Amino acid sequence: MNVGTILKLKGSGVFTTAKDKSLLDIARLLTQHGIGCIVILGDDDKIAGIMSERDLMRAIGQAGPKVLNEPVSNFMTKTVITAGESDTSDQLMSEMTTHRFRHMPVVERGQLVGLVSIGDLVKIHVADAEFELGAMRQYIAPQPSLPFDQPSRLMFAGGA
Repeated sequence: MNVGTILKLKGSGVFTTAKDKSLLDIARLLTQHGIGCIVILGDDDKIAGIMSERDLMRAIGQAGPKVLNEPVSNFMTKTVITAGESDTSDQLMSEMTTHRFRHMPVVERGQLVGLVSIGDLVKIHVADAEFELGAMRQYIAPQPSLPFDQPSRLMFAGGA
C-alpha cells in the first residue's frame, strides 16, 4: 500500500507549530492533542524540524527541567526524513526501523501533506495479515463431501 492511500484512509491532518515555541509549549501541545510528535515549521512554512515525546524526554533528561523554557529549535530533530505519497508502507517501515523514529512527515511538491506513524503502518500490516489469513482459511477449508455411495467413493479415491 502506498502512502497516498494511507493518508486517504487515516486523514492528512498534521499538528504543526513554530520553532520559537518553548519545550513546555510543545509538551502541552502533545498532551492536549494526544499525539506523539509535532512538526516544526520555519518562517517559510517549510519543515524546519520535528519534535517527538522521546526528543522532549531526552532534552529534559540531559539538561534538567530548566530547558522547558527554551525554544524547541534548540532541541528538535533538524534533519527530517520525509516520505512521498508514492512511497510504499514497506519503504516507510524500513526507514523508521533503520533510523529509529516513529513518525514520518509526507511532503509533495515541497508542501507538508500528512504524517504517517509506525502505528499506522502496524495497523495496515495487521489488516493485511488478517485478510491473507481469511483467504487461506477459505482456500483450505474442507469442501462438502460429494454424494457418492461407498463403492463409488473408494473408486474415486483410487481404491478397490
